[in-house]
Amino acid sequence: MNWYPWLSAPYRQLVGQHQAGRGHHALLVHAIAGCGDDSLMYALGRWLMCQRPNGDKSCGECHSCRLMLAGNHPDWYHLQPEKGKSSLGIEPVRQIIEQLYAHAQQGGAKVVLLPLAETLTEAAANALLKTLEEPPEKTYFLLGTREPANLLATLRSRCFYLHLPVPDEALSLRWLHTQQPGDETAMRTALRLNGGAPVAALALLEPTIWKQRLQLCQGLQQAIPQRQWMQLLPLLNHENVDHRLTWLCALLLDAIKLQQGVTTALMNLDQQPLVHQLASTQATLVLQQQLEQWIFCRHQLLTTVGLNCELMLTRQLCLWSESFPPAV
Repeated sequence: MNWYPWLSAPYRQLVGQHQAGRGHHALLVHAIAGCGDDSLMYALGRWLMCQRPNGDKSCGECHSCRLMLAGNHPDWYHLQPEKGKSSLGIEPVRQIIEQLYAHAQQGGAKVVLLPLAETLTEAAANALLKTLEEPPEKTYFLLGTREPANLLATLRSRCFYLHLPVPDEALSLRWLHTQQPGDETAMRTALRLNGGAPVAALALLEPTIWKQRLQLCQGLQQAIPQRQWMQLLPLLNHENVDHRLTWLCALLLDAIKLQQGVTTALMNLDQQPLVHQLASTQATLVLQQQLEQWIFCRHQLLTTVGLNCELMLTRQLCLWSESFPPAV
């Protein structure tokens, strides 16, 4: 599991609470994707399970640490949806709860990691509530969330809430330079397209993914003069269509910002000519309608099983074409 410099302060805060006898048995970490919250929870879990912790660090040498490093510690429970499923049902939760009331196999702590608590079905969340309220001795829950409002209020109330903010952009840029030296404008763009999350920005800067984004930008630039929006279909219709639609929406939003004179909050810093082209050729109302419709299209593709992606994209591109007559 990777470690990131902006995690050190919240990690020391959490460990310090446990060292002072004030550590909560259930932690809820709120962060956007790509901030390293999974690494923070894993590190805390390792420290809680370590048999010979060295201050605020796990020793890395005891039997418990070696089992954690090998990924097969019997008292470490990782709750997540089965492959191909988006939700976590009641049965896996019940199975783990039963095991928690048994004696820890290594004689130490038992830790349950639930990276995305919002994947719990309502029945599964309710099944977890009683154990969260009255856990067995030396049992800890590490829960992550992208949006706490999507969780049951009763579940949130049983946890210690920690918001993990995105690091300062300057710190993120320094870290990105150590990981993948390159153009700073591209790095700033990647950060802003991901809400400031450095790990997500690094993933976007991966050459294959970054090239896909640039191809979409080039395709849009070519489509604008004659308003040939259907040219974008092969550039959007891919497995990572959600990412591609996010990139498209960011360009539309930047064009709206530019029309309103908001130039300091642009995301696509490396595509300013394209943003100006959009802003100068598309009416504000059209841009706003397209942005709303593409956001809705993306939401449908992410949340509705069985939708025909190509058909959905074709429909939306046709709606864009109908916003005004084609150029002569």
